[in-house]
Amino acid sequence: MKENKENTNAFLMHISSFAGYLFPFGSIITPLILWQTQKDKSTFLDQHGKEAVNFNISFSLYIFILSASFFTFFLRNFFNFLDRIDPYNYDHHFTFNGIGFDFFGIFSIVGIISIIKIALIIIAAMKANNGEYYKYPFIIKFIK
Repeated sequence: MKENKENTNAFLMHISSFAGYLFPFGSIITPLILWQTQKDKSTFLDQHGKEAVNFNISFSLYIFILSASFFTFFLRNFFNFLDRIDPYNYDHHFTFNGIGFDFFGIFSIVGIISIIKIALIIIAAMKANNGEYYKYPFIIKFIK
């Protein structure tokens, strides 16, 4: 019975990452709190808690970097657009060349990464519920 409770607690550590959709930084804070309260009970819970926290910090960092790059692309295109405005000619024909990939490309990459994040959380939670260890791909080990 103890093993089943550990599996359930490890499952909850991974699934608690979805709290980020409810409040800011919830995907980091909620697994961190669960890990801190459960880490001394077993090495199984300690390993899963570390993985969940490291994963959420890493992916939050990746999304932040992509969002920052989107902002720079947007500003560049906005100022290029302003440069093409002729204040003395009121017959404007604007084209938005170059905005397509910058705007939709970055958003599509962020969307794909978000879908991958959801899939990895579900896979890790199911493995934890079955009593298996799981290592997330592409994470930075902030907590060792």
